[in-house]
Amino acid sequence: MKIHPTAIVDPAAELGEDVQVGPYAIIEGDVTIGAGCVIGPHAVIHRYTTLGEGCQLGVGVVLGGLPQDRKYQGERSFLQIGTNNIIREYVTLHRASGEDNVTTVGDDNFIMAYAHAGHNATIGSDCLIASYAGISGHVVIEDKVNIGGLVGIHQYVTIGQLSMLAGVSGATRDIPPFTISEGRPARPRGINVIGLRRNGISRESIEALRAAFKVVYASGLNVGEAIARVEDEVPQTPEMMEFLDFHRRRDEGSRGRREQR
Repeated sequence: MKIHPTAIVDPAAELGEDVQVGPYAIIEGDVTIGAGCVIGPHAVIHRYTTLGEGCQLGVGVVLGGLPQDRKYQGERSFLQIGTNNIIREYVTLHRASGEDNVTTVGDDNFIMAYAHAGHNATIGSDCLIASYAGISGHVVIEDKVNIGGLVGIHQYVTIGQLSMLAGVSGATRDIPPFTISEGRPARPRGINVIGLRRNGISRESIEALRAAFKVVYASGLNVGEAIARVEDEVPQTPEMMEFLDFHRRRDEGSRGRREQR
């Protein structure tokens, strides 16, 4: 391990092999840091945080801060971060609200400068989150999502897998998988064709998604009618069926947020 002499590391913290800790960083007790992590200058890792192997933290990153939630009463809760994440300058990721609840981040994410994820959020793997994105409490971001800069995401919103949310957008309702959405409030504008191709999705499935999208958003049918028509007319590839399942569930919660009951 390489720990700068100005860093403050609690003896109760567990650091894996080859961890590097930069100048003036602070690591509290009840923290676990995996092998090969690089902790940048002035970073702060609060208690009850777990950081997987191979993560890189930029200057001033704050992990595991207390939840910004009026309901929080000092209970123990956690922040768990997976492996090989790049978390750039001044990103803040807060632990959860509620006894033993967890804010989670998966593997291989790139979270750019000044982004924020609030309490009880769930971020999947292979996501790109650009600078100044604001991810509210209880948000779910599925795998391989691309979030543009200056985006705001309302609490309890779900962002479906392999979707793209354009910069300066505001998501107040769930965003379907495999789509590109933009605006304030954000609305689906089409299928994320480039992202799908880059991830090896077949041409047949991409065309099925395009056809399903047109029926759901441009046919004038209500959701139930559109789903029935797509089932009858469009090839049932795995991605297309996930797209339909998302729309079946989208109104289960309050105001189009299926996690908000």
